[in-house]
Amino acid sequence: MTSVVSLRSFANSSSVPIVVFVDMQQEYVAKPRLLAISQIDRALDNCRRVLDHSRQIGLPVAFIRMLNESAFFDRATPFVRWIEGFEPTRNEMVFERASPSCYSSQSFTALVNQSRGGIVLVGFAGESACLSTMIDGFHRNHKVAYLSDASASHALHDMSADDVQRAVSRISALYGDVYETADWIASTLPRKLGNGRNAGG
Repeated sequence: MTSVVSLRSFANSSSVPIVVFVDMQQEYVAKPRLLAISQIDRALDNCRRVLDHSRQIGLPVAFIRMLNESAFFDRATPFVRWIEGFEPTRNEMVFERASPSCYSSQSFTALVNQSRGGIVLVGFAGESACLSTMIDGFHRNHKVAYLSDASASHALHDMSADDVQRAVSRISALYGDVYETADWIASTLPRKLGNGRNAGG
């Protein structure tokens, strides 16, 4: 049994971030589906590390997924289901949206408007949902962090998926903080959370 650290024990509980898992859905791992990301395994491993860490120390966790009536993310298909191991628990938040940015969900937007600690983004796909959310958060003066190695992108035209993801990470740094998973986990240990600009994303 893991021990859960009470948020009250953090030095500054107002800076506790919401960890947001974006589109952890079968659509991205179901090959040969068009939206399947070929090099997704490393990003998924890092997403699992982030989820385990967040649950262990008691950070608030939210899952947001795409649902629409197109050929992708259609509620009637099995591909909208959660990737195995990323099913939300009862005490975790779930949001749904129909457009790339997480802010297209009104209930998500209302939540983040009230969160002084901002959000930390992991998930898929980097070049669409994650980047558009970073930009929207920036324009709302929200604190947004992106864990670049806990995300992955699709190839675009003559750019490989890895090249696109590197570009997304660099562009995202214009709109928020960009971390690697190991560095973010180290920065969110309870004794450090709330100390300084980079604490908790």
